This record gives sequence, structure tokens and C-alpha cells, in this order.
Amino acid sequence: MPELTDQSLVLGALRGEVQAYGELVRRYQTSVYNVCYRLMGERQTAEDRAQDAFVRAYRRLETFDIERPFGPWIRRVATNVCLNHLNRADPATAPLEEEFGEYAVASLGEPEKELQRAETAERVRAALQTLPPHYRAVIELRHYQDLSYAEIGGALGLTMSEVKTHLHRARKALGERLRSEGLG
Repeated sequence: MPELTDQSLVLGALRGEVQAYGELVRRYQTSVYNVCYRLMGERQTAEDRAQDAFVRAYRRLETFDIERPFGPWIRRVATNVCLNHLNRADPATAPLEEEFGEYAVASLGEPEKELQRAETAERVRAALQTLPPHYRAVIELRHYQDLSYAEIGGALGLTMSEVKTHLHRARKALGERLRSEGLG
């Protein structure tokens, strides 16, 4: 039996097939969680926001353009859920925990290099948490989710010029933070 496409699963979910939406959740739960974790910086809060994102997406599934890929859309929903939450809360109070599974398997040939890479990644994630939420969002969407400037603008309600400005300022602030910690 061939694997169903995301589009056929969305159509099934729109017809009320609970299993179809369950399969979409299964396919995208890790990437949605990762978006939420990078923006929220705390495991439990990221899990809560990921769940909120899937609930919100389900409620608004009829607004999804079936001609477009589902993955970027659900990650944009997750980004917006997190940004809404961060705008209501103090983002500086969230502790940073080890990210879910990203470095679970070390390179067998060079464990020292893998450890160094993991430590550097942890310091970058910690530095990202010091940025304002709107800067974290553009970094996440551009560098971790590989969205275009136009897609970022659509997700965050920004013009192309604003996306470029936010991204430039976010990179500059992140670079300054990393240099102050001896990573730049």
C-alpha cells in the first residue's frame, strides 16, 4: 500500500477522518517541537506550544492551501503560537534545557569533535535565547526551517524589507553575543 501524501491526509482530515490528521501530527511533531523549543527555550513550554499549534492548525485546516506543502505551513502556525505566547510572557525567564534528540548519536570516529560541536550548538542556542522574540523567530525560520524571505514575511506579517532588517539585526546581535563569549 503506497504511503499517503500530505495533501491526501489534509483532505481526509477535512472530511473528518481523525486518523488522517493523526498521521500529519506524527509526521511533523518533531519539526514542530524543534521550532517551539528554539523559540521558547524550555522543554515543557515547547511541548505545550507544539500541542497548541497542532490544535490551532486543526481548527483552521480549511484555510490551508492544498496546493502548497503542509510542513512549512504547520511550522509557521507553531511560530505564531510561540510568538503570541512570548508577547504575553517574559521570555528571559525560561531556562534552557538540552534539545530533544538533536545530538543523541555521536560520531563514532571523532567523539571529541562531536562533543565540541554539541557544546558550540548549545552555546548558540543559549545565545539565541537572549535575543528578543521577533529576532529569534526570523533566525529560526530562515536558518533552521530554511524559509524564504517572502515566506518569513508571510508567517510573521512583515514586509520583505522588515524581514531583511530583522534578520540583519538578529544576526548582528547574535554575533556580538557569541563574540563576547569567545565563539566569534
